[in-house]
Amino acid sequence: MDAPNFPTDLVQAQRDLNATYDALAAPHQHGNTTLRRHLLLLSARIWWHPFWNTRRTGRPADRTELRRQARGDRRAARAA
Repeated sequence: MDAPNFPTDLVQAQRDLNATYDALAAPHQHGNTTLRRHLLLLSARIWWHPFWNTRRTGRPADRTELRRQARGDRRAARAA
């Protein structure tokens, strides 16, 4: 299966979501409410991105691939 070609704004939103999640997981972090709100905003932005309307429904593997590409994890994509 070929990896989808994700739009750059979608990959960047996933990267931002990952960074926000990591910041929220840090111990003794101030501003948790702001981080949580940002996390919800990014989650909605990714979930409702117009790109998903161009794909067949029921493809959770595409969302997994988005997370892999946002992390820069190419080994996992090649092994599949």
